[in-house]
Amino acid sequence: MKIAVYPGSFDPITLGHLNVIKRAAVCFDKLIVCVMVNSEKENKGLFTPAERVELIHKVVDRLPNVEVDSSTGLLAEYAKRVGACVVVKGLRAVSDYEKEVQMALINRKLNPRLDTMFLPSSAKYTYLSSSVVKEMAYYGADLSDFVPREIIDDVNEKMKSRRNG
Repeated sequence: MKIAVYPGSFDPITLGHLNVIKRAAVCFDKLIVCVMVNSEKENKGLFTPAERVELIHKVVDRLPNVEVDSSTGLLAEYAKRVGACVVVKGLRAVSDYEKEVQMALINRKLNPRLDTMFLPSSAKYTYLSSSVVKEMAYYGADLSDFVPREIIDDVNEKMKSRRNG
């Protein structure tokens, strides 16, 4: 069984993330979307890691070979533990590539059986990031072209409580 991991912070999951998930899911028997807790961003997220997992479930539960998980450890170790042979990374720009190649090499050093597959972003999502979504949500913009419809209300409610809190 070919298992891949698509790691990220997914704070929140965007249509760009969903595009990568759907494209990667057809390449593997199982794709695990894993919310990784970044030590640099640990307490700066809009959603907690558990909330992110819940939001991702709302979006991907109809995809039969996609699972959702979270991890606070190193990606290479997580991949080894779940039996994954590939890490899937979406790339929006050349700047993403430089950072992601470095991470791929580190992951390969830590786990020699782990490869990384880069999927270029679909053109209509190259500008999209979770940070952009949070900024737009803060100002009350329509999010329907940016996040899956299943979670628009969740994002708006969370941002509203953050503004009022």
